[in-house]
Amino acid sequence: MQLVIVESPAKAKTIEKYLGPGYKVLASYGHIRDLPPKDGSVRPDEDFAMDWELYGDKTSRVKAITDAAKTADRLILATDPDREGEAISWHVRELLKKRKALPKEVERVTFNAITKQTVTDAMKRPRELDQDLIDAYLARRALDYLFGFTLSPVLWRKLPGAKSAGRVQSVALRLIVEREREIEAFRSQEYWSVIARLEHLGTEFSARLVRFEGQKLDKLTLGDEGAALKAKALVESATFRVEEVETKPTRRNPYPPFTTSTLQQEAARKLGFSASHTMRVAQTLYEAGAITYMRTDGVQMDPSAISEARKAISDRYDGHYLPEKPRHYETKAKNAQEAHEAIRPTDFTKDRYGSGDEARLYDLVYKRAMASQMASANIERTTITLRDGTGKHELRATGQVIKFPGFLAVYEEGRDQKQDGDDEESGLLPAMNTGDTPAKRGVDATQHFTQPPPRYSEASLVKRLEELGIGRPSTYAATLQVLKDRNYVRTEKNRFFAEESGRLLTAFLERFFPRYVAYEFTAGMEDELDNVSGGRAEWKIVLADFWRDFKPKSDEVMENKPSEVMAELDEFLSDYLFPPREDGTDPRICPKCAEGRLSLRGGRYGAFVACSNYPECKFTRKFAQPGGADGEGGDDDGVLGKDPVTDLDVTRKTGRFGPYVQLGEGKEAKRASIPKDIGELDLEWALKLLGLPREVGTHPESGNPITASIGRYGPYLAHDGKYARLKSTAEVFETGMNAAVMLLAAAAAGAGGRGNRAAAEPLNTFGPHPTSGGEIKLMAGRYGPYVTDGTTNATLPKDKQPEALTLEEAITLIDERAAKGPPKGKKPAKKAPAKKAAATKAPAKNAPAKKAASAKNAPAKKAASAKTKAAAE
Repeated sequence: MQLVIVESPAKAKTIEKYLGPGYKVLASYGHIRDLPPKDGSVRPDEDFAMDWELYGDKTSRVKAITDAAKTADRLILATDPDREGEAISWHVRELLKKRKALPKEVERVTFNAITKQTVTDAMKRPRELDQDLIDAYLARRALDYLFGFTLSPVLWRKLPGAKSAGRVQSVALRLIVEREREIEAFRSQEYWSVIARLEHLGTEFSARLVRFEGQKLDKLTLGDEGAALKAKALVESATFRVEEVETKPTRRNPYPPFTTSTLQQEAARKLGFSASHTMRVAQTLYEAGAITYMRTDGVQMDPSAISEARKAISDRYDGHYLPEKPRHYETKAKNAQEAHEAIRPTDFTKDRYGSGDEARLYDLVYKRAMASQMASANIERTTITLRDGTGKHELRATGQVIKFPGFLAVYEEGRDQKQDGDDEESGLLPAMNTGDTPAKRGVDATQHFTQPPPRYSEASLVKRLEELGIGRPSTYAATLQVLKDRNYVRTEKNRFFAEESGRLLTAFLERFFPRYVAYEFTAGMEDELDNVSGGRAEWKIVLADFWRDFKPKSDEVMENKPSEVMAELDEFLSDYLFPPREDGTDPRICPKCAEGRLSLRGGRYGAFVACSNYPECKFTRKFAQPGGADGEGGDDDGVLGKDPVTDLDVTRKTGRFGPYVQLGEGKEAKRASIPKDIGELDLEWALKLLGLPREVGTHPESGNPITASIGRYGPYLAHDGKYARLKSTAEVFETGMNAAVMLLAAAAAGAGGRGNRAAAEPLNTFGPHPTSGGEIKLMAGRYGPYVTDGTTNATLPKDKQPEALTLEEAITLIDERAAKGPPKGKKPAKKAPAKKAAATKAPAKNAPAKKAASAKNAPAKKAASAKTKAAAE
């Protein structure tokens, strides 16, 4: 028997079918071992010795592999064709060797597509494990471990609220934070454009004023309304004739097939997918044999695939769409390795595959790969210049006509942001000759304001990281997800916003570890790791060079007192926290007592700005709330006023779980959280929140009260143990009886008859399961946290923290739970005796029979209770 090891069960099932009898294919479910998350797992003083431990949820999986290996004649390691795949194969080999279960013959095979032909061909060309790739994995894993486990304790002790730092994630965070700073520092400028609406031979078009009073107009030349109206009046009164007609043919060449990063970028732009979701869907397509391997930075296709693509083009289009020679591409990305093919369909005769997100992503991959081998597009760009009689004033109209679409008939790349003038340049222009005088239909003077640089989207951030040579394409999705999971950033409308904790962490690293968040240093480390994978550098030397400087620097920072660290950050962030005031007064003067000076402080729940006269003056301000021109900040511990009923103070405070309002003091004080959708908190709002729940009225059918309140998962209505969600905090106080009854009825109907309690909100969502397609959610169950794809529930191991759960771990837990079959308590056979008893007791019609039936029913009820308990988990 020949044992084949792959990563996923879906892949194992497909490959075993291709190979036939004599082969047993098992899945490792990804990595089986990792460095223990504790100090000492990598020991620099012992020549970078590394300890490995088995993942807690992989015990049964490894046992199955070990048992099969003991009876196998040959072990074939067929994990993915990249560094991580090589590492998984190495871990399997080393573990089997340690357990004395390693077959005599061990070989490695790789394939970039899961089709019968590629798999069977790969089996004929085995090789040994690539030690250079394994060394590169060991270097990267040790490097990330040493960076994180050395720096994180420094953060925990010196920086309030910090959670962790990573070699690549911290640099990605710095990009987001720096963009936030650029936006804050940006000062918008007013400018005007003057556009004439013209018509010639029945076709309307627009022409922009580009020269006024002999001066060439730049974007900001017309800087106020007065200048714009003066220019408008002149255009309205003057007669403009066509002086020049310039027609220039241009060609647009197709884009290369997708790499990992360009696929993530285009899927974000065109499909709205996150990077992690794109990789999940692509993984499913790969394992189904629909596309080639999706972790690659190569842009070239296999010659046989190019031939297939060219045949598909010739079958669909006429000969003009097929270039005479195949197109060849070279990557321009920094640090790129072209060891693998670009992402492409495995069969160009199939222009569709799957359904839902799989179908949409496949369509993107198919069209991009097809277009990459098509003819260039021929475009004719036309520029028309019109001048008045003096020659001092000039209008310009531009447009383009696609003479031959070429590859544009199939695919056009998306863009992150619309460029100025896109609409004007893409319009059609009428045929005109020198001397023509188009009719004037109107002149518009339009006000504009310069815009700050846009915040990063996932697509533009991935593109920027790739341009800088930071990270690898296969790690971008995980890197961005970590930033979200740590709450260093948030996303709104697919754009990244830096959170308070992210800004503070970036400032700390820039101040105390500037070298290690420098773009050049991080990109340089990627070069070093690439040299290791290419056999040009020794991995332990790379680690030693890093550790030689990093360890003393971290020790130096650790010696600082937290107060000294905050003092340094106070100075480093001075311009942000205390910007100059327009009146020239000191921006650090406390706005409350007018005597103390403001400075950055560290507290149990994070950094904040406070007055030096504490405790006499209790003015505080959030770290992420810089002082304005008047120096005013939010007083997190201020009295809002007095409750007219109790005459007690109503105060606004900030606690571990955010801001809240409080009525009174001590144990008897009443408290209420402040929802995020409340704009300006005042005494009226505070009293409303403290007065919850609010009674809406009496239900017309039950006669019981309907209440509105705010819970852990947001605003809601409640009646007789049944709930309905509300959209906003305002609705808690505005919803009337009729609306409340309707919402409760709709919620009960939508609950599938349950209606007993509101559906629980997930603690986290991870996207669709690669096999079942159900949304994977992390839920809080009665007996502990669990993950579910809507079909299978899997309880988290006791040693696994819910907030640290990854997508891969969630998939593994669900798949292993599903492989075990339904829990014992779910066997339907238990119900049979109860039904039989009920059937036999009817004819008897006597009290003893009823009693006996009741006694026999008791075990069945107990089993049903166990079933309910299992379902709740």
